[in-house]
Amino acid sequence: QVQLVESGGGLVQAGGSLRLSCAASGIILSGNGIGWYRQAPGKQRELVVGITRTGTRNYADSVLGRFTISRDNAKNTIYLEMNSLKPEDTAVYYCGLDFVGRTYWGQGTQVTVSS
Repeated sequence: QVQLVESGGGLVQAGGSLRLSCAASGIILSGNGIGWYRQAPGKQRELVVGITRTGTRNYADSVLGRFTISRDNAKNTIYLEMNSLKPEDTAVYYCGLDFVGRTYWGQGTQVTVSS
């Protein structure tokens, strides 16, 4: 059974930084693509950044240059380093992946950026 568990969210002032983690079990992340997504109140869930099994990264324009995705294969964990945070980055952040025809999501972690 694939499970994804996010952590690292919190409250931060504009301009600050946070590092999110997504630990996976039941799947080897190095053999599968995975992404960070976010959903703000009243908005649809959107892709923040994805990383393919070969390491190719695809960032949303809104976070390019500020956010960085990385993967630790030994820990089967991905990270999202978020710098220069803005109030509009406030959302619940999820990691998600597709595997054998099904989409798996973590429970999400709240990120709140105050102005």
